[in-house]
Amino acid sequence: MPLKAKITRPAYQTQAASTLSDNYAEFKEQPGDDSDDVHFNTLYGVRTIQLNRPKKYNALNGSMIRKIIPRLKEYQKSALASIIIIGGAGPNAFCAGGDVAHLASDIAKNGDAGRAASKQYFGLEYKLDHLIATYPKPYIAYMDGITMGGGVGLSVHAPIRIATENTTFAMPETGIGFFPDVGGSFFLPRLEGELGTYLALTSTPLKGVQNLYAGTATHYIDSSVLPNLTSRLAELVFKDYDNLRRRLLIIDHTIQEYNTGLPHDEPPYLAGNLRLAIDHCFRHDTVEGIVSALEKERAGEATPREVKDWAAETLSKLSEKSPTSLKVTLRQMRVGVKWDTRETFRREYHLAAKFMSHPDFVNGVTARLLHKPASKAEWNPPRLEDVTNEQVDNFFSIEEGEEGLQLLTRGLDYSRFQYAGELGLPREEDVEKVVRGGERQTGWSEVVESLVARSEGQIGVREKVEEIMKRKCGIGGDGKVVWRG
Repeated sequence: MPLKAKITRPAYQTQAASTLSDNYAEFKEQPGDDSDDVHFNTLYGVRTIQLNRPKKYNALNGSMIRKIIPRLKEYQKSALASIIIIGGAGPNAFCAGGDVAHLASDIAKNGDAGRAASKQYFGLEYKLDHLIATYPKPYIAYMDGITMGGGVGLSVHAPIRIATENTTFAMPETGIGFFPDVGGSFFLPRLEGELGTYLALTSTPLKGVQNLYAGTATHYIDSSVLPNLTSRLAELVFKDYDNLRRRLLIIDHTIQEYNTGLPHDEPPYLAGNLRLAIDHCFRHDTVEGIVSALEKERAGEATPREVKDWAAETLSKLSEKSPTSLKVTLRQMRVGVKWDTRETFRREYHLAAKFMSHPDFVNGVTARLLHKPASKAEWNPPRLEDVTNEQVDNFFSIEEGEEGLQLLTRGLDYSRFQYAGELGLPREEDVEKVVRGGERQTGWSEVVESLVARSEGQIGVREKVEEIMKRKCGIGGDGKVVWRG
């Protein structure tokens, strides 16, 4: 990927000095910070941020955050910085998550002091994620490799998210006694149907082009062309009056120049009967209701074999997760859809603090990440039925006088995905609008071609639209396409 390639022309390479005001004192270097864990480079108007802990799969820590936030603030003020690109060093990962192994070890060793340090870390991380979510300049994430946990926070809030054949996207938190944080309360419940709930509870990974179809990525290109794309983006010159939307659309059209096509053997995986089953089973508001629906799918005589197998596998996955994490996460999915980006990170800050005081976090991280080989975690309580509504309520309660997270930007928050329908593939509502509102699109192919034409050549549009229509549409008696929902 381009951030792994050295920029060889010194005239275009700078190391801008960090000019921290008193307001950013918390981001100053601390004893023990690694001076080489993030690299910053300049190529004309492009500013690149490269996470540089390849042996740790670029796991995000406080030292890295303390470097990235001040640099993003500098780029925000600089008239010379037009586009920000973030990526990871090494062949395996963009960013495999936050360094939760260190946090859990600190809590196990130092008790309350460790919990306080962990809360401080999450505060730093969420400030960075919120800054990215509300950044006023084009911010692009190269999700080339493992993109999990904290790596999702660095990427999924970017208006342009590029997946490659190497991408593995996942939110594995319920398996370590935590919850899908880093803004998961915002982006997961806003994915189509119950896909976000399914990914949140089961930690199911999305690989490669499946991220484009699911909406976790806006673009898909082969990793081999990323260096050329970076160079091409560096050539772009925006007009002073171009707003952020216009600049992003120019970047979007530029990325289309580097389309390498779709993998011929990877159609949308979470599609057809399987996708119908996901929406059916994960629509329930209790984990017990979801489990019951999965059991019926597994046992149903008329259930297609692929759905039976999927239901059995999903039940097995859920049985391994922390019961507390599952119930808190499902509540998070249901209430998070009402939160804007600001409330999301402030609420998640409180949730994270509550989990730091719950035994499942240390037990889960120790068993799954610290033990070699990984072992089975001992959850407390051990069964779903032992986790009460009152216990779940407590995770979302905020005590009077409890200190809230002070974010770095104001006035730029939003409640819906920005640029939905303009960046990335069409969503179900886009197809529904064409089907319900179009007099000219009378036939199946007319609907498909209408949406393909709007995309101006983006790969994956035809495949995504056809998959949606097979699930959601039919042909009426007059031969016209009808939306059945």
